[in-house]
Amino acid sequence: MLFRLMALLVLTCMPLALKGAENVPFEKVRVDLSDKAALQEGARTFVNFCMGCHGAQYQRYEHVARDLSIPEDVLQKTLIFTEAKPGDHMTSSMRAEDAMGWFGAVPPDLTLVARVRGEDWLYHYLKGFYEDPSRPWGVNNLVYPNVAMPNVLGALQGRQACLPVEENSAGSCRELVVISGTGSQTAEQFDQTVRHLVAFLAYSADPNKEKAERIGVYVLAYLAILFVFAYLLKREYWKDVQ
Repeated sequence: MLFRLMALLVLTCMPLALKGAENVPFEKVRVDLSDKAALQEGARTFVNFCMGCHGAQYQRYEHVARDLSIPEDVLQKTLIFTEAKPGDHMTSSMRAEDAMGWFGAVPPDLTLVARVRGEDWLYHYLKGFYEDPSRPWGVNNLVYPNVAMPNVLGALQGRQACLPVEENSAGSCRELVVISGTGSQTAEQFDQTVRHLVAFLAYSADPNKEKAERIGVYVLAYLAILFVFAYLLKREYWKDVQ
């Protein structure tokens, strides 16, 4: 019964994690939640490029600063650009009615997006935008066809085209190339920017994951020692019976 429930849970979650995976081979993305410098860079990228539309309403600025070892003065200078206070939630300043007028929908909150979609999906989605004049914002996405948002990281990455150059119907584009000289970052720099952003979103989705994994090691060690003593005690009790 337990096995069936676990199988049902896995099958239920697969469409969320693998949306677009039928067309795009996903590279495994390694996220190191102990790399505070990378998480800090990811937080800055999130605030500067994502929070204009999206929020992280289940996060507070002061909690992010505490977890990522960001001093309060640096927090105020690099992560808070509104009237928000350190104790406030990280919400977008965009009004819902404006979002409906511009995008036709309210941009989703991103606090838990890494848990829902997965780090691999996010990494390839953020790098998967390409030019498509038929779309309202002039771009499409290899992982999420007919996406309704602009390429907010396009100025860093540069303009990306689909190969082969042909009519880009959903699912027909499988290879992308950046047009040289159109972005402010090199391919290596942009890849690092995206990885840091994904790492921050992974942290945001589960802020206590690193601590839980660290404690888990001690719990397993304790259980292993307990098992040894329990086995010795059991053998002592049963030696006369045998």
